[in-house]
Amino acid sequence: MGNTRQKRRIKMVHVFARMEINPGCMEKFMEVLKNNIPTVLAEDGCYRYESCLDTKEEDKDRFVTILETWESEEHLKAHLATPHMAKFRDAVKDLRYSSNVTVVAPVSK
Repeated sequence: MGNTRQKRRIKMVHVFARMEINPGCMEKFMEVLKNNIPTVLAEDGCYRYESCLDTKEEDKDRFVTILETWESEEHLKAHLATPHMAKFRDAVKDLRYSSNVTVVAPVSK
């Protein structure tokens, strides 16, 4: 008999966090975000945490999208519970109009 114990497969997750920034608040929002990025990238399980702006000229100062890749959903959950993310959310709450987060996982082969 072979080893009957199945290894738990950890599935990587990708996050698309798109935020609409209040008029006149982009510069301050980006300052807060940029200050948070090195701390997030140092977290266990973080492979990518990248801020992006829209390429359409009319949306450039309106939307920010953060592209994230995490080793697992558990790592993402731990990230969301960190003190620095609570501090980030508090710092930007009046700077952004709305946010939409989508979490996806690669299709199993």
